[in-house]
Order: sequence, then C-alpha cells, then structure tokens
Amino acid sequence: MADINGDNIITVTRLVKKFGDFTAVDDISFEVKKGEIFAFLGPNGAGKSTTIKMLTTLLRPTDGKIVMNGYDPAHQRDGVRKSLGIVFQDPSLDEDLTAFENMQFHAICYGVSGSLRSSRIEELLEFVELWERKNDLVKTFSGGMKRRLEIARGLLHHPKILFLDEPTLGLDPQTRNHMWSYVKDINQKEGMTVFFTTHYMEEADRVAERIAVIDHGKIIATGTGKELKERTNKENLEDAFLALTGHKIREEEASSLDRMRRMGKMWRGRR
Repeated sequence: MADINGDNIITVTRLVKKFGDFTAVDDISFEVKKGEIFAFLGPNGAGKSTTIKMLTTLLRPTDGKIVMNGYDPAHQRDGVRKSLGIVFQDPSLDEDLTAFENMQFHAICYGVSGSLRSSRIEELLEFVELWERKNDLVKTFSGGMKRRLEIARGLLHHPKILFLDEPTLGLDPQTRNHMWSYVKDINQKEGMTVFFTTHYMEEADRVAERIAVIDHGKIIATGTGKELKERTNKENLEDAFLALTGHKIREEEASSLDRMRRMGKMWRGRR
C-alpha cells in the first residue's frame, strides 16, 4: 500500500501536448505516490494514451513538466526507462522463442548481470507459474500465459514503476483474478508503483488505491473509487464514470489507434 506521507514517484505539472491545432492533453496535473496502485481511466480519444506516451518517453510534451522517479522523460530518457517496466496492450513477445529465451533477451537488453540473470528469471517464472513451461515456444501458450510472461518480463530489472496498458483485455475472469494477485503481491513485496489503464470499471474499483479520470484532454476527477461514487451519487464505478464522462460513444481516429498499436515497437526501437 502507498504511504500517504511518502514522496511522489510521478509528478505531472501543467502538461500539454498539441498536434498542430489540436490539443490532445490540456494542462493536466497529478501525482502518484511511491508504492501506490494508480488507475488512469478515460474514454477512447480522451488523452489517456498520449499522456502515457509522454510519461514513458515516447512523446515529448509541448509544455509542462514530468518527473518520473527523479528523472525528466524529455531529457533523461535512459534514467526513466530503467525505472519502468511496461506491459503493452498489444502482444510484444517473440513467439518463435521459448519463455526462457524471451526473458533472457530482455534481461540482456536491460543490463541484468549474468550472475543474477538466471536466478532472477527462475524466480519470476516461478512467481507467475510458468517455470515448468520455460523451454516451450511462446506460440504454444494461451493468451493468459502470454500475459503472465509479459508481466514477469516487465519485472526483470526491478522497476520502480510498472505500467500496465489494458493488461487483462480479452482474458477470462479466472486469469484476470490471478494476474492481479501477482501484481498486488509484487507491489507489496517490493514497494513497486503500479500505473494501469483498463476499461473494466469493477477491476479499477477493486484494485486501484486512487483513480484519475481524463476526458477531452483534461483531468476531470481524482480520488478513490469510493470518493468518485460518492461525488456522483452512484452505486458502482461504471455508473460514476459515465456520469463524469457522458454516455455518448466515442470514436477514435484510426491514425491515433495505429499510433497506440505501434507503441511497443517504438519503445523497443529507441531503447
């Protein structure tokens, strides 16, 4: 659990991102505490993905300031990237490698020393219950197994912050429950901050210690699930979310969606 008197590990101050005349992120500010599990929610096209890209060094802000674990993503990308573990919405594993080979390749990329590499890989594959499948090709894995492997891979270098972008999309309820058990366990054991997005409102209400809601490029509400429900006089978070953001179906521009799907490739290419 986050220490409410502790320091912030993420501080965002008056952040702006413009694409020509269009303002995707409009003067937003928020903080995330060290060790906190924080949900960042918003409808399609609300500015959520653009904000995350700026936090994770994939986009430079037009204005404002970000501090991630003491680093500025715009000018200290290597420091920020070493602080982060990321599980993208779209699959990013090499399916023609084994689970162990995927982990080993990632460990080398992040400079995990050879003396610690094998023991860390074994520890994490045991943690996500995949050690017995370490020598199997990833293409033989189920969707849930791949997600668990991606989480293990993201934890290899002991990140201070774990970013999870729609981590349970398409998973059955049992697998979703197990996945969050892993994440909450590592959060408590290592004090790791978790920053996640989801469209499952019940999941956000159950897992997150605090929630920020963004819409039309602005943060429109921040608080615990209970506080957001009380503020909107709703019984569940989904109804509270709709009360805050409206019931109109949002249309994402194809170009924006394509950019999001290329997020993992951009990260790996610039690492």
